[in-house]
Amino acid sequence: MQQLIKISSKLPSVTPSIFSIMSQLAKKHNAIDLSQGFPNFESDTRLKEMAIKAIENGFNQYAPMEGILPLRMRIAEKIAALYDKFYDFDTEITVTNGATEAIYSAITAFVKKDDEVIVFKPAYDTYEPTIKLNGGKPVQIQLKGEDYRVDWSEVASAITSQTKMIIINTPHNPSGTILDKYDMQQLEKTLRCTKIILLSDEVYEHIIFDDKPHESVSSFPALAERAIVCASFGKTFHNTGWKTGYCVAPKELMQEIRKVHQYCVFCINHPLQYAFTEYLKNPEHYRNLGNFYQQKRDLFLDLIQNSKFTFTPSKGTYFQLLGFENITDERDTVFAERLVKEFNIASIPVSVFNIAEKDQKELRFCFAKTDETLEKAAKILCSL
Repeated sequence: MQQLIKISSKLPSVTPSIFSIMSQLAKKHNAIDLSQGFPNFESDTRLKEMAIKAIENGFNQYAPMEGILPLRMRIAEKIAALYDKFYDFDTEITVTNGATEAIYSAITAFVKKDDEVIVFKPAYDTYEPTIKLNGGKPVQIQLKGEDYRVDWSEVASAITSQTKMIIINTPHNPSGTILDKYDMQQLEKTLRCTKIILLSDEVYEHIIFDDKPHESVSSFPALAERAIVCASFGKTFHNTGWKTGYCVAPKELMQEIRKVHQYCVFCINHPLQYAFTEYLKNPEHYRNLGNFYQQKRDLFLDLIQNSKFTFTPSKGTYFQLLGFENITDERDTVFAERLVKEFNIASIPVSVFNIAEKDQKELRFCFAKTDETLEKAAKILCSL
């Protein structure tokens, strides 16, 4: 049959994501899946009951485009209590279809053809395709050393008259590192006297360990005035499949984001918004999250301490990088695939997120799993 339409892809270099590849391999080989970032335990029963109650109470039609007012008010209260920053719930907060939609809408609202966007590598894989879809150009900066630090002098040198946006992510996926107060001060200094928009991906804001604080962009007035902050209820409350998040930004930025959001998804799952509104009444539901996941991180690392893997304990997120230089010289992509096929355990090779797929002999493992799952996984890792 003759092809009548010749398609020119807008994303010709984009292939199936490493998350899809590894998850499919894990299913095929019935492997323990520590690759994709989601818990294998249930959300709080009380939260599920709140969602059921909202459905039974009839909140089953379209919600307001910007999100229901009670939830936006609750978000404003939460941010004010945590970061001493008040966002207007009418004009500066929007409930989104997960943080990914918030990020997509924020980039789409502002990035035009030939605009440059600075991205730190390794980077979550949604940033760059969205930049390219909008005609923008990702400017990649590799994080440095084993602790994945930002070289702020390199950032300053990368800024040009075409720089429209900088994207940061703290706590950082996939490395599990965090930006500290010094980093935020350097970022303030770097952006001073520019018109650059800051997009801050803070989906793991409540998952930080060892009594370290989360340095939210919202806490720094000189950054907050130019920043869009994206957050996730799915990551916080163990229900990634509910796809509910939000973003906050100054009114002038938010009104443009809402234009995209309106025609991208229009509104978000109505009953779940009421469930989160009710659940957020108790701050302990998110304030204790760091301790909960630190116990899982510590259990996982204790279980593999006698293995040949090397590691620096994760500072945040629910991911742990493990170095395998003492086990094999294989590329991380090859070793990760072999681990699934021969040892029935799935991870994520980090090189796919680096500039030029730089291989530092590290795999990312998700420890947001039941203790039983972590024990089974550790037994395999210790056998290598």
